[in-house]
Amino acid sequence: MNKKVVIALGGNALIKEGQEGSIEEQRANAREVLNDVVEVIKKGYKILITHGNGPQVGAIMIRSESALDKTYDIPLSTAVAQSQGEIGSIITETLSNELKNDRIKRDVEMILTHVICDKNDPSLKKPTKPIGPFHSTPKIFKKRGIDFIEDANRGYRRVVPSPIPLDIVEKKVIKTLVDKGTIVIAGGGGGIPVYFERGKMKTIEGVVDKDFTTYLLAKFIKADQIFFLTYVEKVALNFGKTNQKWLDKMTIKEAKQYLKEGHFLVGSMKPKIESAIKFLESGGERVIITSVDKILRAVKRKTGTWITK
Repeated sequence: MNKKVVIALGGNALIKEGQEGSIEEQRANAREVLNDVVEVIKKGYKILITHGNGPQVGAIMIRSESALDKTYDIPLSTAVAQSQGEIGSIITETLSNELKNDRIKRDVEMILTHVICDKNDPSLKKPTKPIGPFHSTPKIFKKRGIDFIEDANRGYRRVVPSPIPLDIVEKKVIKTLVDKGTIVIAGGGGGIPVYFERGKMKTIEGVVDKDFTTYLLAKFIKADQIFFLTYVEKVALNFGKTNQKWLDKMTIKEAKQYLKEGHFLVGSMKPKIESAIKFLESGGERVIITSVDKILRAVKRKTGTWITK
């Protein structure tokens, strides 16, 4: 087991469009996704799994805000921690069972992850990270005075601050486990954003983009490749427009040019492309972007968008 692969599950991996997102629905979806991941594990790779938390952390905040007259308030940073526990538990349980069914002896560990950010990150004053469910109109957000955006032509979503991750608190533990062959789930929901002041850790109220955290983790463990699993099979230019064009591959140079031309949106593909560029420039071999149900075909080079140097 020499090759190291990071598999980044998008926020839609456990909650499909049109679903309420119940725990049973998430478990069922996890079984579908992780059944394919097991096939990748069989190839002998050392695996690190990251995941989004947009739908889940948004739901936690809705529940908290709706029950302020009955229980204590939950800060956004705590909601991120809760979502890591919720999703990490589902993935750990499901993956462990799938491995046992296939008689594969690999340990699975979920690491509650904190990411170090700048306490003065400009994003803290300008919310841009979409979380929670999609809505067909922005009325619900306007009524409650909540910041929102139209997310990649899919509807309107609440937005929260999203500081850039600079370092990972638990990176040494994560690397040690991955190197030993343990399948690690880390960086969930981008990690809990924190900063240090006079040697003490303090939380930041925001949701870190999991794609940026995925890049940092991949860099720290010296991964060979990253799979970004999302809601589309390939990356597209002019997404959602009449002149949309799917991409089978692109180089770092092409990716930078497409970014400059504004083809990739902040709440969707842009952080994945930016993270892919950083990963490849830091020594990674390749990045593959595809949908959650196409990972096996992507491994065989039959689909997905392949980004290389």
